Amino acid sequence: MLDRGLKTGVLKRKIFWFFIFIIALFKLLVNGYLTATKIVNYNPQFFLGVRIGSIPVEDFLFGFSMVSIAVITWEFFGGRQSC
Repeated sequence: MLDRGLKTGVLKRKIFWFFIFIIALFKLLVNGYLTATKIVNYNPQFFLGVRIGSIPVEDFLFGFSMVSIAVITWEFFGGRQSC
């Protein structure tokens, strides 16, 4: 909704989805290790119980939404302008 409201078109770009794919790979490696070894443990009372590997799906959604919001606001406020 933010991308559409600010009319940045970020979600329509192939490079954005490539960026998300790279983040997903590293998230699977790092967060997967942390949750599989119980270094990070989630209280089952506070998530749906759906996991991707050992990572709760909410963790993926939160991470991707934070990255998306950051990129969209960066684009909206002119972060790509040359100096």
